[in-house]
Amino acid sequence: GMATPEKATITLDAVQMLDPHRLKPDSIEMERIITVLDETIAKLELSSLIPRIIDSLDRFADVLGPEITNSLIKHQKLSNEMEHLLASSEEGDTMRAEEQWGCLCLLEQRVKSSVRNVLRLLRVNPSLCQALKYEAWVRKSPAEAFIKAFGEFRNFMLERLLTSPMEEKEKTQFMEAISLQIKKNTEAITALQAELAAAIQTRKEEILKKDNAVKDLKTSMQDLNKDFKAGIQQIKQEGEKQQKEKLQASQARCARLQQDIQQLGAQLNALVLEHRASELALRKRKCRVEMEIVNWIQKYDADMGEKQAEYEEVHAAYAEEKVELSLLMEKHAVLLQEYSQIEEERRICQNKEEEALKELNTMTLAATRIQAFWRGYLVRSLFKSKRKKKKGKSK
Repeated sequence: GMATPEKATITLDAVQMLDPHRLKPDSIEMERIITVLDETIAKLELSSLIPRIIDSLDRFADVLGPEITNSLIKHQKLSNEMEHLLASSEEGDTMRAEEQWGCLCLLEQRVKSSVRNVLRLLRVNPSLCQALKYEAWVRKSPAEAFIKAFGEFRNFMLERLLTSPMEEKEKTQFMEAISLQIKKNTEAITALQAELAAAIQTRKEEILKKDNAVKDLKTSMQDLNKDFKAGIQQIKQEGEKQQKEKLQASQARCARLQQDIQQLGAQLNALVLEHRASELALRKRKCRVEMEIVNWIQKYDADMGEKQAEYEEVHAAYAEEKVELSLLMEKHAVLLQEYSQIEEERRICQNKEEEALKELNTMTLAATRIQAFWRGYLVRSLFKSKRKKKKGKSK
């Protein structure tokens, strides 16, 4: 139906009361609070863009500049260190839990400081922030839901700050008026439901009248059935006559079929006897096969028992030999160490002998040369003396 003047007034009041932008902040404190919330939203948006900027750092490097790029690279390293530390703390033992927790707290402070540093560098250039938002917000961010919720919280705070105590009281009275209107509407709905029930009852009474008329029609139909019974009786008699004729033909057919059944029964009995004889032979064969299988199983069990005993004996001998082998290996290690010491001593003795032999050879060679020189000297001396004697005689 059309809205009444009262309803139109309530709707207008609701629009005026629930509009959060109908007033402007009238104090510096309100403006400061809203400014802080807006700046927080801007920082949240920039913080959510940092991972995507890092993923596409090659593409944004020219736009960002060296200082911001280096800060982002340092932030990425800190993030990787934190992820590695968290993963190792989940898989590590409980002995290093305190040490890991201390490292994690320190690393968390460094990450927070790195984020603040990156945000400070980015917010210096508003046009750069706008360009990065346009480039990176093409895909949805995982933090978009949180940022949206924070924006709703900012609007809620603005509405609360814009609402004075008097307006709050008016809003409460407005909600009470709406509740009263809902109550009135509920009472109207109840009255309409009662009217609907009365209409349904009237409809049921009309249907009952129609049912009575249907009963009358059924009575008239029964009278018509009586009139048709005579014709039906005649048709029935003719049908019985045809039934007798078909019955006689059916009996003759049944006699023929009975004779066929007897012949097939005799053939069946012959086949049953033949199959029973073959079944008996198969049963005997099955019994023989089962006895053979039992014998084979018993023989297999006996053989496996013998094999198991033999295996246990071999295993025991193997264990003893293994113990002896370990002892021999220990003795071999000791002997090997002694042998290496003896070899080292032999090598030292051999080196000494070689040096002595070399020195002896040197001395022998020197003595031989000295002797040869001495013999030469003696021969030359003797030869000189002989020459002097010959010259004396000639004179």
